Amino acid sequence: MGFIKHIKEEFQVIQERDPAIKTPLEVLLYPSFRVMIQYRKAHKLYQNGHYFLARWISQRAARKTGIEIHPGAQIGKGLFIDHGNGVIIGETAIIGDNVTLYQGVTLGGTGKETGKRHPTLRDNVMVSAGAKVIGSFTIGENSKIGAGSVVLEEVPPNCTVVGVPGRIVKRENRKVPRSDMDQIHLPDPVLEDIRTLQKENEALKSKLQRMEYQLQEIREEKEKNEL
Repeated sequence: MGFIKHIKEEFQVIQERDPAIKTPLEVLLYPSFRVMIQYRKAHKLYQNGHYFLARWISQRAARKTGIEIHPGAQIGKGLFIDHGNGVIIGETAIIGDNVTLYQGVTLGGTGKETGKRHPTLRDNVMVSAGAKVIGSFTIGENSKIGAGSVVLEEVPPNCTVVGVPGRIVKRENRKVPRSDMDQIHLPDPVLEDIRTLQKENEALKSKLQRMEYQLQEIREEKEKNEL
């Protein structure tokens, strides 16, 4: 009965969060749907100590879907992996409810740790395309990770992180709605810094130009007095 419940949940999640879907049967073609069904089987086997069989199922699913989820990872309800190719979820990763991952996302470890070495994503987190979250730390609930970002340290709840390495550029004490799937319109701290430098440079050039005019006037006045 639990397995049927998981299938119904996956149907609902994909239909709710992907505007491209037109008919319910399309859900069966989604890599996210297929890999999550296989993950649930593999995870149960892994918990019961059947490690080889669990890994066999997960690796088979990875070859078919392009999404690699270690059977030891702990995943809550409502995970949606959009497109999904290149997504990697490590053994000790913990994912809360209603999390969204886009293609190319890595939830990885540093390779130097033992025990808990992969990140924890709390409820309602969104990780945009190509982002890498590396290490054993927590991404707080309702946070967004911008496309291509590399996150190497803790992120508090209700934050937006962008850049390499990832920097918090927005932090508000308000919940990011589950329906908010915008991974494009995020702040760009590098662009903002460049614009600030451009403004400061223009102001400095104007100041130097005024000083040159003043010096020129002083020279001309001095020449007149000498004559």
